[in-house]
Amino acid sequence: MVAGLRVTTVDAGPFTMPKSGLQYGASGTITVPSTVAVIEHATHGLVLFDTGINHRVADPEAAEAHWGPGRRTAYGAEGFTRAHAVDAQLERLGYRLEDVRYVVYSHLHLDHAGGMTHFPHAVHVAQHEELRHAWWPDRWTARGYAFHDHAAGRDYDFPELRGDSDLFEDGTLTIVRTAGHTPGHQSIVLDLDHHGRIALMGDAAHLQKSLEQDLPMPSDWNVQEKLLTHGRLRALSRAGIRVFLSHDPDHFAALPHDGDFWD
Repeated sequence: MVAGLRVTTVDAGPFTMPKSGLQYGASGTITVPSTVAVIEHATHGLVLFDTGINHRVADPEAAEAHWGPGRRTAYGAEGFTRAHAVDAQLERLGYRLEDVRYVVYSHLHLDHAGGMTHFPHAVHVAQHEELRHAWWPDRWTARGYAFHDHAAGRDYDFPELRGDSDLFEDGTLTIVRTAGHTPGHQSIVLDLDHHGRIALMGDAAHLQKSLEQDLPMPSDWNVQEKLLTHGRLRALSRAGIRVFLSHDPDHFAALPHDGDFWD
């Protein structure tokens, strides 16, 4: 490992879907990434931010069993291949699955927590409210979660957070609560030696235009909370922190990815 942090990203779940599914009032279709950050910490080892789509979804028949009937098509995940899955991506980058020491989840939706069970010995970091809604979802929020993604993880090491946290107590990786899309959504701020502070925000907003114009997503858990979170993202930007959204194609393109690193 290196001094401080270094980070690269991969797309562990492309979707092609109506843009209106991500932003109220939009038209047309859009292909978006599902960004997973691979973070090397000098002291604490390899950290993931999110884990993308489950590898079984690459096979239409297996996807029916894992996600349920019709969801692969409904979510526009037909372009997802076995090579996109987080385990294949890590191996391509030269890591072993057992190298992963921590997995931090923005939230536990099926495009963010699909690779959980590849890392049974890691520490899995989520907000308490997110775990409650993933394991016992309310009826109308259940569509975003895939039970089989995390059913086997009930006995994993989950420090259940309630709010912001300096994960390693060294200022390098700060978790910030950004509820709204889900009850326990969280994001991370990385303090890089040479590239400054960057914020990886998951689905705190879905597209840059959504953030700029305060346009929520139709399936957001709580619109008021989501718009308050938009305000927090803008505050981070005003503080000089570069903000990146997991599903914005331009944001993904601007990040280092596929083995190129920022440190």
